[in-house]
Amino acid sequence: MTITAGKQTTAPAVALSGVRKSFGDLRAVDGLDLQLHQGETVALLGPNGAGKSTALDLLLGLTRPTEGTVALFGGDPRDAIRLGRVGAMLQSGGLMPDVTVGEMVELARDLHPRPLPQAEVLRRAGIEDLVGKNVAKLSGGQAQRVRFAVAIAGEVDLIVLDEPTTGMDVDSRQRFWGSMREQAELGRTVLFATHYLEEADNVADRVLVLHRGKLLADASAAQIKARAGLRRIAFDLTETVERLESTLRALPGVVQLELGGDTVRIRSDDADETVAAIYAAGLRPRGLEVAGLGLEQAFLAITQQADEAEGMEIAS
Repeated sequence: MTITAGKQTTAPAVALSGVRKSFGDLRAVDGLDLQLHQGETVALLGPNGAGKSTALDLLLGLTRPTEGTVALFGGDPRDAIRLGRVGAMLQSGGLMPDVTVGEMVELARDLHPRPLPQAEVLRRAGIEDLVGKNVAKLSGGQAQRVRFAVAIAGEVDLIVLDEPTTGMDVDSRQRFWGSMREQAELGRTVLFATHYLEEADNVADRVLVLHRGKLLADASAAQIKARAGLRRIAFDLTETVERLESTLRALPGVVQLELGGDTVRIRSDDADETVAAIYAAGLRPRGLEVAGLGLEQAFLAITQQADEAEGMEIAS
């Protein structure tokens, strides 16, 4: 069952209804229903092949759905693009190699219906120091920041980013997400696909989990972590823990067990029962810690549960 975040009252910047996209026998997107609203920052997560890039192509009008409807601001995505309401930074987006960064940004401004002043574009993208540098000599992280500058060269209402911080160092990432928060505060909708789950946890108002073309979760990071239904238990024992493996695996609630040296790590779907049983078994844990899963662990748990459910359906 999909988790759904609280409903918004504003008209959606993005609306997908019953969207399916097939390539021959492969269904890349399978029954996607989704709305994004003004001022939201939304992360799109999913393993490779989940349908993330196809979903972004659909909402940008780069491909048409096999079934269902896609709308941006209540109309055809291509109309929103032509009006300059959308800025996109895709993995496949190339940069002209034989120009300077300033010339690249100026070209993007010239092509935009509502251009921003060049100095403002450079500031928002954090590339003031690169303006005279040849694009061909940029590092991977610098090129990403220039692609972002091209995406926001004009006044846009929706920003779509596909793996935006790939190649950036920690400082560049922090400055980039600071700029994204600024965009959201100005009322713009930000949608980004990422493999850096820590970014989604720290930045996004909503997190979408896409798996095998289906939307498994649509909620805050905290709600998704709670949805996984598991908690982490960690402690040390004075005994050699490998000798106690059968005892530990038999504890109630244990879903996963990891042993190493004197340390025991457990994922449990009933942490209270597990901890009580540890003491009832005569074990004396040291440094006992009980915590919820991080977003990465919750993401893996949700997708694994989906795979297991699909496997059971096929077997039946």
